[in-house]
Amino acid sequence: MATQMFEGRGHAAVYQKYRFAPGKELQQTILSYLREKKAIPAELVVDVGCGSGQGTHFLGEHFKKVVGTDISEAQIQEARDTPCMPNISYLVCPAEELPFQDASVDVLTSFTAAHWFDVAKFMKEAERVLKPGGCVAISTYSCAGMNLRYGDCSEKLTRVFRECWETILKYSHNRLKYVLEDYKEIFEALPFPDKKRITDIYDQIPMTVEGVVGYMESASPYQTFLKNDPQAATSLLQETEKRMLETMGVSSRETPVEFWLRHVCVLGCK
Repeated sequence: MATQMFEGRGHAAVYQKYRFAPGKELQQTILSYLREKKAIPAELVVDVGCGSGQGTHFLGEHFKKVVGTDISEAQIQEARDTPCMPNISYLVCPAEELPFQDASVDVLTSFTAAHWFDVAKFMKEAERVLKPGGCVAISTYSCAGMNLRYGDCSEKLTRVFRECWETILKYSHNRLKYVLEDYKEIFEALPFPDKKRITDIYDQIPMTVEGVVGYMESASPYQTFLKNDPQAATSLLQETEKRMLETMGVSSRETPVEFWLRHVCVLGCK
């Protein structure tokens, strides 16, 4: 069964506030593939491991009916409490037990979540629910590919960010190995012969200093760190924000920065 890491209401609230929608380049990569495979227009799209719905909202702009699913009741409640289009709905269920009939789903997506699933069982379920010719799009972003840009201090700013991030990653769950390996195992497990893995999708996400620190707070390793040593975890983020502001020569945590990351996307057609 899936590994449950985002259950608490407090964590879900932080996740909803600071996690971001898929970047434009990732969106276009997915939409282009679906057009190529004649999966657009689609009647039903299911976004698995949807969390608080950032990726689900993107899908709602392009498809007739979108259902976001997640094993966490707290995450789904955050998603339901966030205004969205009327064609979007949410369900609480495991990724490995989707409440959809055989061959009823046109497109199955998962944004930065598949590494928490029981991959073998999820792939069997994907094969079951997808229609013939249906498509999957499973993506994540690389921990190593993140950098910050602001004026002429981008290199120093990125170093401050990465020093904090490296400390947080010491508390990583072993399932993050899938992310560190660019979803290679997830790609190999996809049971469709028509598939590909793209590892060089680069996106700029609009952020502020507060948003960057909040993103780190929302990460599962940080939440583990916070449980183990609340004072040290809290101090790390406070000190990192202070160092970022000093490096940038600004005082407001609302100051915009460019947050660049590299996406990995696994695409397949049944």
